Amino acid sequence: MKYRKTTEFPDDFLWGASTAAYQVEGNGGGKGPSVVDMLLHPPGTADFSVASDHYHHMEEDVELFAELGLKAYRFSIAWSRILPTGRDVLNPEGIAFYHRLIDALLKANITPIVTMYHFDLPNILEEEGGWINRATIDAFVDYAAILF
Repeated sequence: MKYRKTTEFPDDFLWGASTAAYQVEGNGGGKGPSVVDMLLHPPGTADFSVASDHYHHMEEDVELFAELGLKAYRFSIAWSRILPTGRDVLNPEGIAFYHRLIDALLKANITPIVTMYHFDLPNILEEEGGWINRATIDAFVDYAAILF
C-alpha cells in the first residue's frame, strides 16, 4: 500500500525509546536477584548479569539518546535494585542510580517515563509464592510508596 498523503506528527509528539531494567542495566550496585536472574541461558549466550551494562554507562547512554534526538525515554525501575530482598531493606545505591538517570534525562531535555514493574519480581518474593501470595501485593504497595 502506498500512502499518497501523510499526516505530520504534532510538535509535542514524544519520539522516544524504551527499555526494561533487566534488559539493559545488568547487576551491581546492591541489586538483589530477580526472577529474570534465575533464568538459565545456554552456554555461550548472553545473560542479564551484564546486559548492556547501562548501570555503569548510564551517562554515556543518555548522551547517545540525545544525539539520536529522543524526546522521551521509557524505562523500568528494577524493584530488586530498590529493595534487594523485595521488602524492608532499602538500597540507597539503587535510589541514587535512578535519581541520576532522571536528572541526566532532564538535563538532556528528554522526558523520563517511568514503569514501576516490568516482569522482574524480586526472586525471594517468587519463592514465597509470587503474585498469588497476598504478601507480594503488600510488598508492591510498599515499593510504590518508596517510588512516589
